[in-house]
This record gives sequence, structure tokens and C-alpha cells, in this order.
Amino acid sequence: MLVQQPGMPGAVAAEGVPRIGVLPSGPRDLISDVPGVTVGHATLDDGDIQTGVTVVMPHDGDMFLRKVPAAAAVINGFGKSIGLVQLQELGVLETPLALTNTFSVGAIAASQIRAAVSCHPEIGRQWSTVNPLVFECNDGYLNDIQAMAVSAEHYAQACREAAVEFAQGSVGAGRGMSMFGFKGGIGSASRIATSTDGQRYVLGALVLANFGRMENLTVSGQPLGRRIVAQESNEPNEPNEEDERAAPEKGSIIMIIATDAPLDVRQLERVAKRSAAGLARTGSVYGHGSGDIALAFSSAWQVPHLASEPMPAVRMVHESMLDPLFDACAEAVEQAIVHALWRATTVAGREGHRREAFADAVPNWRALLANPHSSEQSS
Repeated sequence: MLVQQPGMPGAVAAEGVPRIGVLPSGPRDLISDVPGVTVGHATLDDGDIQTGVTVVMPHDGDMFLRKVPAAAAVINGFGKSIGLVQLQELGVLETPLALTNTFSVGAIAASQIRAAVSCHPEIGRQWSTVNPLVFECNDGYLNDIQAMAVSAEHYAQACREAAVEFAQGSVGAGRGMSMFGFKGGIGSASRIATSTDGQRYVLGALVLANFGRMENLTVSGQPLGRRIVAQESNEPNEPNEEDERAAPEKGSIIMIIATDAPLDVRQLERVAKRSAAGLARTGSVYGHGSGDIALAFSSAWQVPHLASEPMPAVRMVHESMLDPLFDACAEAVEQAIVHALWRATTVAGREGHRREAFADAVPNWRALLANPHSSEQSS
């Protein structure tokens, strides 16, 4: 496997995005660096309708027949996801992971059920029912969420387009999302974890980012949001800008973690919890109104649906060797959040609401990030 070596912590990558941490990344710096994982989008961009669907495929086989071990960690539960109860009980995924807006959860869950039944008419009759798994964030500022525009065809399109190379930013489920007062959306990253016995594992993250107050934005440990606010203190404010900044945190983030490390369900839950470390480093306080949920799965082994098939015999990673994966999870999530912010493009949507791309709104971000006093010099 090709490995991207890190620069200095806080360095800016060649494509003009801050490079987080010290661990090397996979060749794409995407969740799809984990073998078998692909991602697809369907994006709705039509006036007041600014929304979509994103799917994460753990493998290219039959998800119902070949289930994947997984576990979730609810950091703050102000969310309307579906499928978490059975996931926590049985510890397996049996559909692709789907992300969308809050009011489209039901439509996507129905699509997942129909897709599974079309492949296996025995589901719900001779066989058990299928557990759809859909995560959401509220994109109602930019998107007319009440229109419930997302349909079964959009889910099918996202599944068809799943690939190892995929767009980030204002695409798919991220189309209408906001971050730290700017445009948010989909971000992804990967890191390589090396255990004490020299074994190398890939860990990838994908986030649906829709959270944060501007003054809390932190990048590579630097209080970038406070520097932006200080820079703008002498500039005219847009209507309601100050009111919006003073509003309580009520955004959300979904964090999907994939790894090729052979972990059991309990270990996966431990890894999922470490996503909160990466989230906190960017300035989140997991506010009262936020839905902050992480899910981790392993591509190293699968669980057969049919009891007549043998269960796999897998040698799991020893508990004392999990720290490198914890480090990789925190770093990959932090980097994925940064990618979501930097890769997003400006979007105008419902009733003229608009979110600016971060790089366009703060063109001197490099100076602000590098020099604590640059905002004073530029004012």
C-alpha cells in the first residue's frame, strides 16, 4: 500500500488544506483506503431544495448475507437515526450505511428495506426482518426540509455511484449542511496505525458535519475562529450575524469509522468513542441540541446470515495494542472535519439563505492560522 507521509503538525497540504496530526495517511486520505470500502452520493441542487444522500458500502458483496461487525457510540443523542437499537444488540451491519437529512430518514429506511427484499424475498417471511441503518443531520437552513424531496431513486443512485474515489464538501447528504457559520458537509480522511508488534492497520473516517459556532473553530490546536471574529470586529456585520453567533450550539455530526484491523464489537465501540477526541479538537462542546453519533466497523471479518454457515475464526487485536487505533481515530476524524470545511463550496438555498465556502469567506486563513497577531495586522 502507498502511504502518504505527514508534514509538520499544522502544515498545509499541497491542495491547500491544513494537514492534521503526525500519523501517515493512506494513498487517498479517504475512508476508502480501508480495503473494500466505497462511498457514493446523490445530490439534489434545485433552488430551495439543497440536500441529498450519501452511502458508505463496507464491502461489495451482499450486506444481508455477509454482515459486518460494528458498534456505535452516542456522544450526544439529539438525533433521529434509525437502526441503532438492533445494531447495539447484535453488533452487525446488514445494509449499507446511509446519511441524509432529518426528515428523509423514513424514506431512505424504506428504500433500504425494499432493496434487501428485492434480493431476498424470504426477508420478513421465512427469514428475519432487515435492520435499515440511516443517520441524519438537519439541513433546514439551506434546504426546504419540509418538501421531503429525497426519494428511493436517490438512494439507489448513491449506491450505484459508490466508488473508492468520491467528492467531499457540498455533496450528497452534505449538500445543505453548515459548519462554524460557513458551508459544511462531507469530509473524509485516513490514517495508518502501527501496533507495538509492527502490524499496520488502516483506519478511515467519513463525517457528515453540521455543527459548530464560529468563535469555537480550532484547527491544528490554533483558535482560528476567535482570530476570524477578531478580524471581523471592525467590519460591518450582516443582518442577524451577531444573533446567530450568540445562539446555542445545536448542530450535529455523524462520524463513520472503518478499519481493516480485526476487532470484536466491544473493541469497535471503544474505537468509536475516540471519535469524540477528534471532534473536540475542532472546537465542539457537544451542545444540548446536537446529535453527535459515531459508528465503527471492521472489514476484517464478516458474519454469515445463515446459521448453516460456519462462523469465522478470527484472531483479534490484543487489548493492549488498541492505543494506535485510538490515536488514528482521533486524528482521522479531526482531519475529516477539516476536509469537510475546506472542500465545501458556497451554496444558496431556501428563501435566499446562503452559506459561504470557508476558503472564500476567509481568504487570509493561512496567515490567521500561522500568526496569532495576523488579524490585528490586517485590520
